[in-house]
Amino acid sequence: MAAIIQLKPITDVPDHRRASADPRDPVFFQNPYAFYDRLHATDPTFFWEEYGHWCFAGFKEVSALLRDKRFGREILHVATREELGMPEPKAHTAAFDLTEKYSLLNLEPPGHTRLRMLVNRAFVSRHVEQLRPRIVKLANEMIDQFEGQDSVDLIKAFAAPIPAIVIAEMIGLPSESAPQLLAWSNRMVAMYMFGVSHETELDANQASQDFMDYLRSVIAERRKQPREDLLTHMLTSEQGGERLSDDEVMSTAILLLNAGHEATVHTTGNGVKSILESGIDPVTLFASEEQTAATAEECLRFDAPLHMFTRYALSDLEFGGVQLRKGDVVGMLLGAANRDPSRFANANTFDPFRTDGANVSFGAGIHFCIGAPLARIELQVAFSELFRRLPKLRLAEQPRYNDVYHFHGLERLMVSWS
Repeated sequence: MAAIIQLKPITDVPDHRRASADPRDPVFFQNPYAFYDRLHATDPTFFWEEYGHWCFAGFKEVSALLRDKRFGREILHVATREELGMPEPKAHTAAFDLTEKYSLLNLEPPGHTRLRMLVNRAFVSRHVEQLRPRIVKLANEMIDQFEGQDSVDLIKAFAAPIPAIVIAEMIGLPSESAPQLLAWSNRMVAMYMFGVSHETELDANQASQDFMDYLRSVIAERRKQPREDLLTHMLTSEQGGERLSDDEVMSTAILLLNAGHEATVHTTGNGVKSILESGIDPVTLFASEEQTAATAEECLRFDAPLHMFTRYALSDLEFGGVQLRKGDVVGMLLGAANRDPSRFANANTFDPFRTDGANVSFGAGIHFCIGAPLARIELQVAFSELFRRLPKLRLAEQPRYNDVYHFHGLERLMVSWS
């Protein structure tokens, strides 16, 4: 179940509450903010025609929805497939579905609580702060490899490898495996596209199977020879006298690997683009640890890596003046909430010195991104080391975004510095 979709059609929507934007239209996914501006100017709570469900673009509403326990990523714990009109799982996506079966992103309590408590310890701020020297070393190693060239695709050469290697090493996988992990992850993430094709489903399923086969062999090895890594921790730790099954460990590892780099890659690319297009002297953006952190937060706000997060209504309820039925889907537009003019002064301006900084890019509530402390360190280091080493960095061509609306990131980021 890659994307949460509206199962029962919603028909009683007044025309003035409807809005239309094709997620696969390049005009839209290259600049969704024009659509968001129209929403903020009219009604940020609207029915998105193409998706067929209600969406919320206001910062206040999105923040509240993320914390509202009347909504969940799961629905079959409170309703049957027959009741919802939900089709049976597709046989040809069985491997992909298995990788998501025990995903922290999709589970609700008590399953979510049990899994998160076992994993959370590895991602608390005081623990991941110890990784900063390693991340600094990695960033400089990447820059060393391309500094002598005239130009480079910063996504491929810098933004993607660093978080992939860091999360792989945390889990206990060799850094050399990072390129393969990235390739599997990118194929799996395609399942979140709007209007996924049968061919994409087959490819994502094969990537999932290959990913699981690899992890099963590593898990078997760890059971024989435990190490000081997160994989061993997940295999041996107990919660309430219970240990995680191999499938739970595998699903969690895949989520951490995929989510552990996806958002950071996009924010690094989007952030460098924002900084270079702003015309602000990078020296001022990284003049202190506090300003470096503020710059990273503004990058997260201004051009978020994840633009929509969906949840089910777990019962008949009302939210924000909208009547929802059990099983109805709501879309929380994180990218739009981060540009809400009622929350941020000059919301469409990249301003790392703003005093009203905040963002919902990491979510909130029980599904707040477990890797947020690590991602923040990776971003701070990546930005500061990059502009320290290459102060004349500039765009070599106009960047373009990938055709995956939910995951808002660049196809490539060609830069030069000579």
